[in-house]
Amino acid sequence: MTISGKVVAVTGASSGIGAETARHLASRGAHVVVGARRTDRLDRLVAEIAAGGGTAVATRVDVTDPADLRSLVDTAVERFGRLDVLVGNAGVTRIGPMADLDVAGWSAMVDVNVNGVLNGIAAALPVFRRQGSGHLVTVVSTSGLKIVPTQAVYAGTKNAVRTFLEALRQESTDGVLRTTSISPGYVRTELIDNAVDDPATREQMRESMAGLGIEPIAVARAIAFAIDQPDDVEIGDLTIRPTRQG
Repeated sequence: MTISGKVVAVTGASSGIGAETARHLASRGAHVVVGARRTDRLDRLVAEIAAGGGTAVATRVDVTDPADLRSLVDTAVERFGRLDVLVGNAGVTRIGPMADLDVAGWSAMVDVNVNGVLNGIAAALPVFRRQGSGHLVTVVSTSGLKIVPTQAVYAGTKNAVRTFLEALRQESTDGVLRTTSISPGYVRTELIDNAVDDPATREQMRESMAGLGIEPIAVARAIAFAIDQPDDVEIGDLTIRPTRQG
């Protein structure tokens, strides 16, 4: 089975990489199940995909709630009979030195970026095992590859995910499960909109991202590439960044 006909669930699908991944996979014949907290955006995305001849269904998902991830997986199985791929894309960031002691921001990053991925794995893995196949594609970040000041906790959450996905891969060499980590660099998304509280700093970051960042479709194409491999081929890690990123 190539992408056409596969059932793919995507978290964080209301904007950015998640929304573009849903559009791209649907255009290639996948049945997509999109989840996010902003259901008005999800509804517009589903309507757009349907207008283009694709198949999509939406459900509200807060990845910090295990029940919401189970609902996402259940929706895929009930609507399409199975789930082939779970794209774990939901994420948040807070930027600032550790000395700022942004404990609330740290907790939010751990809840969404780490626990949110674990909740997705807990929901999808039993279905994959029952089917005899499944694929976890998880969006991490180049922030975990090049550690820089002001991104310590964010980078830590991404490296935590990279670590337990690799462990899961080694626990799953029976051919049932594939795992892929996607590490985007600077991408023009809404991720930085809540990264800092200071309006001037936030606007400066937006301008920098607009000038340097690549479009989300670049990451969506990489995700599609990983999904499109034969069942006996696993793309473990992919890094996608602007050619001018240091």
